Amino acid sequence: MAKDIYHDTVRRALEADGWIITEDPLKLQLGEQSVYVDLGTEALMEAEGTGRKIAVAVRSFLSPSPVEDVQRTIGRYVLCPPLLKEQHSGMSLYNALQEAAYKRVFESRDGQKREGSSPLSGFTFAHIEGERKHTPFALA
Repeated sequence: MAKDIYHDTVRRALEADGWIITEDPLKLQLGEQSVYVDLGTEALMEAEGTGRKIAVAVRSFLSPSPVEDVQRTIGRYVLCPPLLKEQHSGMSLYNALQEAAYKRVFESRDGQKREGSSPLSGFTFAHIEGERKHTPFALA
């Protein structure tokens, strides 16, 4: 599986925030085929003594067609949650989108028209080495 150009940036930001990378990449099985999500992570919730687990799909949205990038992202949201539920109980899928790409694609006039039309969620990150800024988003 080829890594997204921001894969290592997102991994370092998650680790800096206390997330433990449990799988890189996270492998899921669909019959005899393998499906990969960029990162499997866990954060210990001290008050509860349990861990919160998330699968993180790193998305650069750098292809010539942002619509194709959105299609691939939505396709992952259709395919992966049932596999995560079956194979990694309690793990949720999140997208990590570079902040400028998120603004270009989802805060544009066309992007605002589709807001609420699919169950995408995740966080944005600033592509500045050492930067830990990330902002949650949900388009559902």
